[in-house]
Amino acid sequence: MSLEDWGWDERWSLEFAPLGSAGFTPARVIAQHRGSWTVADGAGERTATPSGRFRHRADGSGMPAVGDWIGCSLAPHAGDARIEAIVPRRSAFRRRAAGSQLGAQMIASNVDTLFVATSLNGDLNPRRLERYVATARDSGVEPVVLLTKADLVGDGEATAARLASELDVAAVALSSVTGEGIESVETWFRPGRTLAVVGSSGVGKSTLLNRLAGQVLMLTREIREDDARGRHTTTHRELFRLPGGALMLDTPGMRELGLWDAEEGVEATFSDIAEIAAQCRFADCRHDREPGCAVREAIESGRIDARRLRSYRKLQTELSDLPPEALRRERGRQFYRMVRHASEEAMARKQYRG
Repeated sequence: MSLEDWGWDERWSLEFAPLGSAGFTPARVIAQHRGSWTVADGAGERTATPSGRFRHRADGSGMPAVGDWIGCSLAPHAGDARIEAIVPRRSAFRRRAAGSQLGAQMIASNVDTLFVATSLNGDLNPRRLERYVATARDSGVEPVVLLTKADLVGDGEATAARLASELDVAAVALSSVTGEGIESVETWFRPGRTLAVVGSSGVGKSTLLNRLAGQVLMLTREIREDDARGRHTTTHRELFRLPGGALMLDTPGMRELGLWDAEEGVEATFSDIAEIAAQCRFADCRHDREPGCAVREAIESGRIDARRLRSYRKLQTELSDLPPEALRRERGRQFYRMVRHASEEAMARKQYRG
């Protein structure tokens, strides 16, 4: 397949120009394994590993992620590739690294639409959806909520309408068994578009992917009957090309999604509360016992769910607990990479005109 089959366009071609002038070959990361990546360069698929020079220059979030466009050099005999550079990302879906490690973990890059999947029969948790939607918005990705297993409940469409109103996103109730809602989802599957699906284990991500592809791309497992939850089926991130030309990135189920530098996404997800809070008598109102609190009045009248306010406060507290020096260091690295790329691009254009 050609590079265009993997989402390459004129804009990527222009952004790759400095790397092309350096003699590198464009490729897209389509799978990630431990210590190695699978890339597609238009001539085929091959295993790739970062070069020593790349490892020396990369920081914790600078390693390749599935969806990245990269510049690579090809080994003359082994058929493998060495990753030399990453083309600046258009979007980056990331979370706070799990465990005690401090930093950001890349989940997927250059995604146009992020499907947040949750099942209607037991996994549905609006508070978790708020977290995913806020992270997607801050990552520069369009979030869409998919409510799977609609065949197991009777009010899927009503639930979708309620969540769409609360989160200000598109929400679709669907079933991979009966086909309900599949046509509505297919409107996002346009040629060249990169989509990703995230969510907990057992919500039907792999089943949905197989249904849209018309063939078995990912293995599936039955969920446990006692708690309606499942085990991990997807064990690694991988980008698939679907009939019609869209690209779908499947990811392992995530037990937790810690926020990382997502203030703008949180504010956008809770814009209804922010708009009402602007009507409070006091600018520093904590929406507790202060007189003239518009938010508390909205909760008492039923215009705002008190649980949404508690969730808003929880996410704000989580973000405020992030060490500011770690955020400053990462933002500094991002700025350095941006300046370095601009300098390299300007030099490449001068050489080209020469």
